[in-house]
Amino acid sequence: MSAAGLSEPILSKSSIAPPLWLLVELTYRCPLHCIFCYNPVNYAQNRDELSTAQWVDVMRQARTLGAAQLGFSGGEPLLRDDLEELIVEGRRLGYYTNLITSGVGLTEDRIARMRDAGLDHIQLSFQDSTKEMNDFLTSTKTFDLKSRVATLIKKYEYPMVLNVVLHRYNLDHVDRIIQMALEMGVEYLELANTQYYGWGLVNRAHLMPSHEQLKRAEAIVNDYRARVGNKIRILFVVPDYFEERPKACMNGWGAVFLAIAADGSALPCHAAKSLPGLDFPNVAQHSIRDIWYHSDAFNKYRGDAWMKEPCKTCPEKEKDFGGCRCQALALTGDAANADPVCSKSPQHAEVQEIVRQAHQSQRSAQSNSQPIMFRTDANSISLSAKDS
Repeated sequence: MSAAGLSEPILSKSSIAPPLWLLVELTYRCPLHCIFCYNPVNYAQNRDELSTAQWVDVMRQARTLGAAQLGFSGGEPLLRDDLEELIVEGRRLGYYTNLITSGVGLTEDRIARMRDAGLDHIQLSFQDSTKEMNDFLTSTKTFDLKSRVATLIKKYEYPMVLNVVLHRYNLDHVDRIIQMALEMGVEYLELANTQYYGWGLVNRAHLMPSHEQLKRAEAIVNDYRARVGNKIRILFVVPDYFEERPKACMNGWGAVFLAIAADGSALPCHAAKSLPGLDFPNVAQHSIRDIWYHSDAFNKYRGDAWMKEPCKTCPEKEKDFGGCRCQALALTGDAANADPVCSKSPQHAEVQEIVRQAHQSQRSAQSNSQPIMFRTDANSISLSAKDS
């Protein structure tokens, strides 16, 4: 590896497809304090953010390389005063642009300006169908605000896309969540059960649903699908820990997805910074082309040469790519191991034991269990100090 963390790709350049989906995490600042946030737990240690000119340069380079879809995310991207300027540039470059937002800060004046700027799509997050639970999970009073934003999104004729992260606190509300979505005129509802990265991993014991909750919720979703048809599309994502096979994380490492963190670090997935021993190149020092094709970080888990057994000889490896590297690290201590949610993994029983222990802790309401850790600067600093 060179000092810059760049090398020749382990696959030939001609066999590496260009990135199609560019996610720019404009800032890690956020007015919400969600207990399942995928942002790095140590986000408070790094306040650096790329400038407007640097983000524009990133967008231009990625578009030249082949990226077609552009997501503005965070934190809360609406906290960037230059968001409209970036949307204008995204439209000029020919991207399909998507704003992923909590809705906090989306006034009518601002959504009108975004419409004029050419924004194609808005994905709005809710935490629950009830004001009490929504506001508890974010440690903010935002339910009424989000409801007003949903009305604005419809008023300005955007496709109504709603995201609700599910876990044991709100899985039993799935019926009401779908009803809320129907009343809002939602065209696409993503019910994504919590994946245990970032703050979700910190709060895993609190968030873990029961098998019974998942079965009931999935049955309700299927019933609505049958009854309402194409009126609303509902995606229901089961948490990995309850599956027998891993998901094809990001459709393969360094295959389709390119994320740029607020400080300019280029990542093959949202949680990749949790992997030790990888030097994630920064767009302030390296071109997007060199990062995508030549960085050690993006080449590390491309293809299958890195795989151990049982993945190495598994006929399903071209379907799931061995699962999630961050999850393999978190649960086995080695990112090159098979994702242990897979029943073929030697560590699969340990995942089942984690689920069992979480349920036991919930039933007994152990007084010595770790309290819920909301995503706050103070908690980020505290948890980072423990890990250092």
